[in-house]
Amino acid sequence: MSELTWFKSSYSDSGGGECVEVATASAIHIRDSKHPDVEYVTVSRTTWASFVSHLAVV
Repeated sequence: MSELTWFKSSYSDSGGGECVEVATASAIHIRDSKHPDVEYVTVSRTTWASFVSHLAVV
């Protein structure tokens, strides 16, 4: 896989709180921003859209 470009939420701060980073490609990749060298989780775009949609309701 080519190099991924990771994005952190604009709601994240530099205070060391819990945060994830996301990279988009043919699928969505999610990793812990405090441990970027650890493996990441990959989900389909459909799964990610469903997850984000659910968050908007909560």
